[in-house]
Amino acid sequence: MTRILLADDHAVVRQGLKQILAESIPNATFGDATNGEETLRKVRAGGWDIVILDISLPGKSGLEVLKELLQAHPRQPVLILSMHPEEQFALRVLKAGAAGYLTKRTAAKDLAVAVKKVLTGGRYVSASLAEKLAGEIQTGLQAPHEKLSDREYQVFRMLAIGKTVKEISEELSLSPQTVSTHRTRILEKMEMTTNTELTQYAIRNGLLD
Repeated sequence: MTRILLADDHAVVRQGLKQILAESIPNATFGDATNGEETLRKVRAGGWDIVILDISLPGKSGLEVLKELLQAHPRQPVLILSMHPEEQFALRVLKAGAAGYLTKRTAAKDLAVAVKKVLTGGRYVSASLAEKLAGEIQTGLQAPHEKLSDREYQVFRMLAIGKTVKEISEELSLSPQTVSTHRTRILEKMEMTTNTELTQYAIRNGLLD
């Protein structure tokens, strides 16, 4: 029996994933989680062969959940499933310890393959992502946005779509001063001086939805 925990806040998505996987993994049984706290609680209870985790969960972000989960259960295989293109989060979650990254756009044809690979101890990446990883290893160079911490990256994307410091502070439950400090560090790390430059960079590199 293969126990699969599906962490996604949309019931329709979870049902679709179950249908795809049930056809390829006949002995699979499924558990559901709709937010980060529920995911962590169910993983703590144990017994999952793989966790399929949406990166855009309500409350704690999928990245935060991933890091907490792997800190407490470092051997738990986690496959990230996301509506975001690979350019936005894939390298970041793989470096955080995820066993793979899959976009919802390709899930219908690639999900079963990805899950089977992870279940056998492998890691799943698309051909295009494997090429990017190889390039980074070969050159030793990081894209400027990959130098940002997870929180800085979150703030960076919000600044890039035109949100103000006040709006970001309210949305992330941070003080305006903290957001301003993040902005300063982001500009320094990316060697830029204005929010307009951040926006242009994000558009150029496909980092916005």
